[in-house]
Amino acid sequence: MTTATTEETKNVPQDVKEPVKDGADTVAETNNKQTENNDKKPAVAEKDDKVATPAAPVEPPQPKFTVKKQNFEKDVVYLYQFSRTPVIPSMSPYCLKVETWLRLAGLKYENVDHKMKHRSKKGQLPFIELNGEEIADSTLIIKELSQKFGKDIDAALSQDQRNISHAMVSMIENKLVWVITWWKTKTPENVIKGYKVNLQHALGTWVPNGVLNFLFKHSYSRKGLKKVKAQGIGVHKPEEILEFGQNDLKVLSDVLGDKLYFFGNEPSILDVVAFANLAQLFFLDKDVECQLRDYLVDNFGNLVEHTNRIKERCFPDWEDMCKNLDLNSHLPKPPPVEEKPKEDGDKKAAENKNTEKEAKEPSDEKGDGKKEGEKEPEDK
Repeated sequence: MTTATTEETKNVPQDVKEPVKDGADTVAETNNKQTENNDKKPAVAEKDDKVATPAAPVEPPQPKFTVKKQNFEKDVVYLYQFSRTPVIPSMSPYCLKVETWLRLAGLKYENVDHKMKHRSKKGQLPFIELNGEEIADSTLIIKELSQKFGKDIDAALSQDQRNISHAMVSMIENKLVWVITWWKTKTPENVIKGYKVNLQHALGTWVPNGVLNFLFKHSYSRKGLKKVKAQGIGVHKPEEILEFGQNDLKVLSDVLGDKLYFFGNEPSILDVVAFANLAQLFFLDKDVECQLRDYLVDNFGNLVEHTNRIKERCFPDWEDMCKNLDLNSHLPKPPPVEEKPKEDGDKKAAENKNTEKEAKEPSDEKGDGKKEGEKEPEDK
């Protein structure tokens, strides 16, 4: 009994917990207060339940489907890059780098004709989509694809050769490419002439090329010069920048020597990067002035041969893709649908018409059985 009383008074006010002195009235008063507190308990519990019970979880908004190529095929690489030009597959060394590597690695890929409307989440071109996932930046693209498909074209290199390759690639992509970029932004009209860019086709727009060229020259030059100055090379004098590029070409030529490729008889990632950048110079229209291109051609025949060698090995369809501006000239084309000559169709229609006419008009030998010119017999 004592235990029960103690348990019941746990929640009773302090004045109720004081020792009961005497009298039934005091006990009754205590019991009444206990009853009131017990009546309040469910309300408290209900309140606690409301606090403890979490509200139904609100479903977060579904993220937007960012993959551009929604009807993708498994393990096919979808490449987003700049449009073709009549003299080079891409006027971006990074785009040309990725496509060259894809061909060397033998991976199945498809260029997406997006008219340069899309950029990666990082704001870059090129980028790829593989099995519904986006990968941006040319170096990361090659790294990810190499690991996934086991296509390391540097697998045969020693550690010393890998170190040399890393240093040379860094020189090209952190110095030489900026010399070329400086030339492009300094003379944007030579970019249009040198690569014979058709902006109307590249952008898929109805705006006349004259207007597009005007906008391109001002926008490309303004933004480009800001970039080369921010990088550091743009603050130098033109002759100093030219010398930087010439020195880089000499280093490349010395490392290549008389070898087919930089590390022997098979191309490596260094060959890919060197080709993608040297092609920007070598394949420029010959009527466009470019001092660094002239210096390359006049002094480094082995680099010129190397550039042509990679072109012939990786791009047997070079002429076709540049002539037709075809992003996917490497893919098999569906057979043309054979159409019957129009004359045969008209002839057949005429025959059908004659047949229908004959069916409606019975011949002279049918029907009443009389021959032409025969008189009907008279009644006798």
